[in-house]
Amino acid sequence: MVNIPALEQMSQILHILFIFLPFLWALGTLPPPDALFLWAMEQVLEFGLGGSSMSTHLRLLMMFIVSAGTAVTSYFIPNTLGVVLFMTGLGFLLSLNLSEMGFVFKHSVTRHRVGTKSKALPSGSKKQFTWKECLFYIVVLVLALLETSLLHHFAGFSQISKNSPQAIVGYVLMILLTLLWLLREIQSVYIFGIFRNPFYPKDVQAVTLFLEKQTRLLKIGVVRRILLNLVSPFAMIAFLSLDNSLQGLHSVSVSIGFTRAFRMVWQNTENALLETVIVSAGHLLIPSTDIWWNRSLDTGIRLLLVGIMRDRLIQFISKLQFAVTVLLASWTEKKRRKSTTTLCILNIVFSPFVLVFIVFSTLLSSPLLPLFTLPLFLVGFPRPSQSWPGVVGTAACVCADTVYYYQMVPNLTAALQSAMAAGSLGLLLPGSHYLGRFQDRLIWIMILEHGYTYCCINIKGLELQETSCHTAEARKVDEVFEGAFEQEEYTRVCSISEHFGNVLTPCTVLPVKLYSDARSVLSGIIDSHDNLKEFKGDLVKVLVWILVRYCSRRSSMQENVHKIENKGKASLIILPDLNTSPQTQSPEDTGSLNSETLDDWSDDNVFDDETTIKTGKEEKDQLKVLQDINVPIPGSVVSQRVDDHSTGTVPENSLYKAVILGYPAIDKGKHEDMVFIPLKEFSCPHSHLLSLPEEWTSNCLPNSKMREMSSLFPEDWYQFVLRQLECFHSEENVPNVLEEIAKDRVLKDFYVHAVLTCYFSLFGVDNMVPSPGHILRVYSGVLPWSLSLDWLTEKPELFQLALKAFRYTLKLMIDKASLGPIEDFKELAGCLEEYERDWHIGLVSDEKWKEAVLQEKPYLFSLGYDPNMGVYTGRVLTLQELLIQVGKLNAEAVRGQWANLSWELLYATNDDEERYSIQAHPLLLRNLTVQAADPPLGYPIYSSKPLHIHLY
Repeated sequence: MVNIPALEQMSQILHILFIFLPFLWALGTLPPPDALFLWAMEQVLEFGLGGSSMSTHLRLLMMFIVSAGTAVTSYFIPNTLGVVLFMTGLGFLLSLNLSEMGFVFKHSVTRHRVGTKSKALPSGSKKQFTWKECLFYIVVLVLALLETSLLHHFAGFSQISKNSPQAIVGYVLMILLTLLWLLREIQSVYIFGIFRNPFYPKDVQAVTLFLEKQTRLLKIGVVRRILLNLVSPFAMIAFLSLDNSLQGLHSVSVSIGFTRAFRMVWQNTENALLETVIVSAGHLLIPSTDIWWNRSLDTGIRLLLVGIMRDRLIQFISKLQFAVTVLLASWTEKKRRKSTTTLCILNIVFSPFVLVFIVFSTLLSSPLLPLFTLPLFLVGFPRPSQSWPGVVGTAACVCADTVYYYQMVPNLTAALQSAMAAGSLGLLLPGSHYLGRFQDRLIWIMILEHGYTYCCINIKGLELQETSCHTAEARKVDEVFEGAFEQEEYTRVCSISEHFGNVLTPCTVLPVKLYSDARSVLSGIIDSHDNLKEFKGDLVKVLVWILVRYCSRRSSMQENVHKIENKGKASLIILPDLNTSPQTQSPEDTGSLNSETLDDWSDDNVFDDETTIKTGKEEKDQLKVLQDINVPIPGSVVSQRVDDHSTGTVPENSLYKAVILGYPAIDKGKHEDMVFIPLKEFSCPHSHLLSLPEEWTSNCLPNSKMREMSSLFPEDWYQFVLRQLECFHSEENVPNVLEEIAKDRVLKDFYVHAVLTCYFSLFGVDNMVPSPGHILRVYSGVLPWSLSLDWLTEKPELFQLALKAFRYTLKLMIDKASLGPIEDFKELAGCLEEYERDWHIGLVSDEKWKEAVLQEKPYLFSLGYDPNMGVYTGRVLTLQELLIQVGKLNAEAVRGQWANLSWELLYATNDDEERYSIQAHPLLLRNLTVQAADPPLGYPIYSSKPLHIHLY
């Protein structure tokens, strides 16, 4: 080492560098080994081999190995034509989404071998590659190889000049670049992010109107797609094939440079076109061979250097814009202006040093780190474009609102496909970030990977329950989008953006099928005495309608399973005799019925400081306890199930057994009114088609009370519902069959018993007008204690039907108050049919609510109570095609704030929940950016797996 001066100098430099390593580590400038390794692979793959950042680390490693192997192999091919064909073919194939194509092909082969029906592919692979797409790729590959071989073999090679074939192709490429740039900028709402596009629709609030106005832009997008995917690649292949540098065999510069060039033609066509035009223009403007650029470098290496300079220049501009935005944000923040003024002055005074930091971070392609998001800049450590070490889409802070993003993402992906293919979102580069906004939803979109006719993205959903910081920034996002998309007709052409300098630049709007959320106050409806009085009568009707429909569907489902052996024999059922002579009600019956409502279930205790509305989990636990409990609750009536007997005569003692706890001793003679259940026969042989399950026929209430309240049963409505049934397809004369069933008094008494028992369980037997608190509690599944409560909760299916009827009745009451009264039975049946078909009426916390959202029910309704305002609220979700506003974020601003988040939590260990760096700021969108980071540092409530979008 003593005799080699270069090693001595290196030793001295390293001695000095090693002293500063601990300080560089403390400042977060030294990268962890895994981040350094992945960053190095990504940089070499993108700029040295012409590839793209990949969606996963495994794909990055595999693509790096294959791409490097391609460059090495091309060095040893002995024939120039073979080298050109090899580079062209491998460049095209590696730019395709081969792993996804292989996965779909393997899935299709496996399904074909097993012989199963078509199954949906996992998330991110929902679009299958058809034979037409495979044929398209094969044709393009063949044409590319044919063009390359013909031009390379027959065209003469000469130095580029104004009249050479390569120069002529260069002129064509310049025209293509200009056309593609114009066609791309026309698709977006702003040109250069500053001037409003005069061709873009001014007011885009209505979906139908926007789609009509966007028709011209879509046609322009088709032209752009053809120029980008077909014309431009073949023109660039012609330019490369005519280059005389390809005559030199076994050249490292040719192998690396042209392997990258032929790959970039397909992998990133727009950037490759720009680089090729710059190189071609440089040849035409400076044709002298005395210049080092023209003398020592071949075309491939020139393209490589131009690509690096292009990327670093874009990064430098973005970082400079981010630094200026941080300075403005600190200066405009009134609360901290005194403390940040000094920093702002120091940045201005020492601006050359700030520029050095920006240039250094640009050269390393590492984020510019604003310390605590203050104008105090450091160089973050180099890291991959994804910024986070974990696998994309594997972590999210899942909550009840996550389901809305699950429903939205497939439709949003389809809309993004059209927008990206048309160029509405600008230049698609890995590491780009977009922000979508609709009502209270914020969608964060990141591009992970880009190739020929495909793009891989990750979609994150931010929280819907807005905090103060979240609300402040969301309001600013709305202002930015409103200023861009909700223009007045008299606005002057090419107006300048009012929010230029914000990290968010509006791009376009996307028509997406999703749920709009509307909330209303039900004061004056749910607390109206007249409405509540009608509610009780409507509840009986809805119970009849639901039970009859349930039994008809049940019989049709079991028609092929349970066949009747002897049609001539009448069915035996167990039913209380409602037509016997009246008997005097016992004092015990009266006492037990009057004690139905407990003190702790009174309206006075409904809305105390702690609300008593139970969550979905509490309701399930309560029902589970009620269903599974074996020990009778004091004060309850427990009925034993009637045993099955094959003989016609059943002993009375074995038919019905009751255990009554918590009540005074009852004289057995006086209680015969409650325990005697005679056997009855259907008068119509078809009545079994509508019979209720046998376990629903047991008695739990005194017959005297049932006879007294049987007048509540709407017989005319019952007859109407029966005659409207359309489920007896196996019967020849359906109208006559329904008429006979409707005249069956035994079947009617059967329904009277079931309906009124459910009615008593929901309301109690006092027949009082319910209070709004009562309505809300029962709607939430919390029933008052009564003699029939255990009877109902022991039958989960009937309990759910009764609860469903109660919720339908509430929705009916609200609709009648809003839209007017129901005219006749036909209109009432139509309303209930609509609820059954198009609505889900329940609780937001229920699993069925989530299922309904994922199944895309047209409408969802939920009842709630706001304890702060003391009002009852209704929430309606409506599925419709609406517009999502999308804007592009400054990628360096996102990377810089994420780098500060990582440094602050992992290096400085500042985990204060109210720290300055996560406080809202309208210019930087700090709080939203922190939310969008991967857990555990961020907290998005939804994060998708890598989604592959086809851009054709």
